[in-house]
Amino acid sequence: MASNEEEGAGGGLMDSVRRLAATAVGLVETRLEIVVTELEEEKLRLRQMLILGVVAGFCLGVAALLAVMLVVVLFWDTHRLAAIGGLLVLFLGGGAVAAMALWRQTGAHARLFDTTLAELRKDRERLGRRS
Repeated sequence: MASNEEEGAGGGLMDSVRRLAATAVGLVETRLEIVVTELEEEKLRLRQMLILGVVAGFCLGVAALLAVMLVVVLFWDTHRLAAIGGLLVLFLGGGAVAAMALWRQTGAHARLFDTTLAELRKDRERLGRRS
């Protein structure tokens, strides 16, 4: 009968160890999913910044080209100047808006893995309270 009690106690201990291991694996899995999500968000943010940078560069390049054309045409007839000047303002404004959006986005970004680190801190605090 003593051996049956030992087996029951051992089985209970093994079950506890298995549950603890399953909990630990679940915890690690959740944290890794958070890391992957943050990496995907960072990739999307960088892609968006690249697109805004290209748009800003294009618009500012066209604005510079039109500015040069404006100086050349300055000595021509009367109505060409207004058309080129209007396009210059349009592209310069588009480039400035894109550049400002890019500038705002670079400064307003949270640290990488902030959410993961916050969750790990919470886990550590919870485990510290149980001890």
